[in-house]
Amino acid sequence: MKTIEEINQANVEKIKAEKKLPEFFTGDIVKVGVRITEGKRDRIQYFEGVCIAKKNRDLNSSFTVRKISFGEGVERTFALYSPIIDSIKVIRSGKVRRAKLYYLRDRTGKSARITEKIKKKIGVDVEVKPEEVTEENVAPPVKEKLEEKISADTKKTEANKESTKQKK
Repeated sequence: MKTIEEINQANVEKIKAEKKLPEFFTGDIVKVGVRITEGKRDRIQYFEGVCIAKKNRDLNSSFTVRKISFGEGVERTFALYSPIIDSIKVIRSGKVRRAKLYYLRDRTGKSARITEKIKKKIGVDVEVKPEEVTEENVAPPVKEKLEEKISADTKKTEANKESTKQKK
């Protein structure tokens, strides 16, 4: 017999295969598309705000989004794998050091801002071809440069010694 946990895990895998949910964290500004049924018609209404909490519990996973609407703070908690969620889009990644951002409830204006997390892209463009090595592109050997530098330095020191002798 299957346990409830195994059934939940199978359902989560099935839902993940159907929906493409992005990876987002607390502090991110997300735009959640919510299906709203009015009579016989369905429409999608977007709720955009800061994700202030996220709970990862298999099928019971949820997240809370907070936005300011007409000067009033509005929070809405969504079940992550719910059929009413049409899409989730990450607008901006936030740089935070906490899992739950409940302290934002007391703040307004500039103090409620979250700095943006800058993601570094590592890799090489495949489309750009590297330059071919020719005699013109090749730098002169390092030994020649060092010898030139050493000879220039010795000339300077000799000139300095001569100038100090003349002053005495």
